[in-house]
Amino acid sequence: MAKYLKRHESISVSHNFISELWLEKDLRPHRQGTFKISRDPDFAGKVADIVGLYLDPPAGAVVLSFDEKTQVQALSRTQPMLPLDFGKTEKRTHDYKRHGTTNLFAALNVLNGTVKGRCFDRRRTVEFLKFMTAVVKEYPRSQEVHVILDNLSTHNNPVVGEWLGKHPSVRFHFTPKGSSWINQVETFFGIITRQAIRRLRSVAHLIKKISDYIEHWNEDARPFVWTATASEILVILNRDYKKLVANNIK
Repeated sequence: MAKYLKRHESISVSHNFISELWLEKDLRPHRQGTFKISRDPDFAGKVADIVGLYLDPPAGAVVLSFDEKTQVQALSRTQPMLPLDFGKTEKRTHDYKRHGTTNLFAALNVLNGTVKGRCFDRRRTVEFLKFMTAVVKEYPRSQEVHVILDNLSTHNNPVVGEWLGKHPSVRFHFTPKGSSWINQVETFFGIITRQAIRRLRSVAHLIKKISDYIEHWNEDARPFVWTATASEILVILNRDYKKLVANNIK
């Protein structure tokens, strides 16, 4: 920026001056964030419903954050790794082999941070209900189970409606369209991807690694802390929406 000012505006300032200016005004041009404006007409209502479960869950109820991590790939490098050594970093080939995929179904207990997970070959209503049946079976039939999930057709159809009719203590809370950020299990998916889903020899190896990681996670599970209220979220998103509209008009 100092070079630009000198070249185009004939203003001579040091890079230290620019740095201090950015710090004073809390400007961080080197950083970028992401956003997506949901087009769900019931966005505000769904946000209030889900955030309410995070901040003030019903007494005695279980709150689960559910989603599928689909097409998880078992990948390995085409040649063996060159190990770390004195003065040398670990090295790997730029290309890799694909050994197949699996689909991870996971339910995060929002209150204690534990995770129930299972891998399936396919991602259909059949697998979804099989997984949910196994999960809710671990709780007394009289205990309320609130499940936060997205509104895919595999999660919301007549077959699922029949299943809910047989499980009156279970209630589904659908996230707004295009708003996976509000589903806490997505944070767990990010962590397990970075820490466990690497250097895999086969799909069987991938599935075992996922299972072992979840088992280890549950030994010292801690809940993610949600602090933002629904009102605070709506204010921020409304501000971003106004900026988006203004930029489009320009």
